[in-house]
Amino acid sequence: MRVRSVNVGEPRTVTWKSRSVTTAIFKSPVRGDVYVGQLNLEGDRQADLRVHGGVEKAVYAYPWEHYAVWQEEMPDVRFPPGAFGENLTVEGLLEDEVVIGDQFQVGTAVLTVTQPRTPCYKLGVRFGRDDMVRRFALARRPGMYFRVEQEGTLYQGAAITRVAQSDSGVTVLAMFDMMMRRA
Repeated sequence: MRVRSVNVGEPRTVTWKSRSVTTAIFKSPVRGDVYVGQLNLEGDRQADLRVHGGVEKAVYAYPWEHYAVWQEEMPDVRFPPGAFGENLTVEGLLEDEVVIGDQFQVGTAVLTVTQPRTPCYKLGVRFGRDDMVRRFALARRPGMYFRVEQEGTLYQGAAITRVAQSDSGVTVLAMFDMMMRRA
């Protein structure tokens, strides 16, 4: 397991359906060491702290493996690293294999899996498509949020090592399915 890309972004205002929307879903890859603190990565912020960010959603990771599937399903859309608003584009960390509460060392930081991402309208804003929120939900490829247990630095190419396995038994994908049934 490793980090394919570290992505950050600042909130910006864009026009979506004739109205102004402030979002930080537009993330771009950065090189070198990036400090990760309790609430986010250096150079990154969230636009709406009511639903994004905070201690339990400090870092969002999305599996690199899903990118090829998205590209096949939507060949007319460009999917650069960070396209889903993730801070970490990761390889080998899949939702059906990771359990809520698992802890991972990434660089010198230690992160704990807290929950899957649930789709919001800003996915539609990011891709300029009304159907993206529905597609994301039906695809069952949500990625995962982390709490920062130990602040540190991480970087592109960093190994991801499981340092503690949770006994919760609930995978990220199982929790996503439960959350989407309630929605």
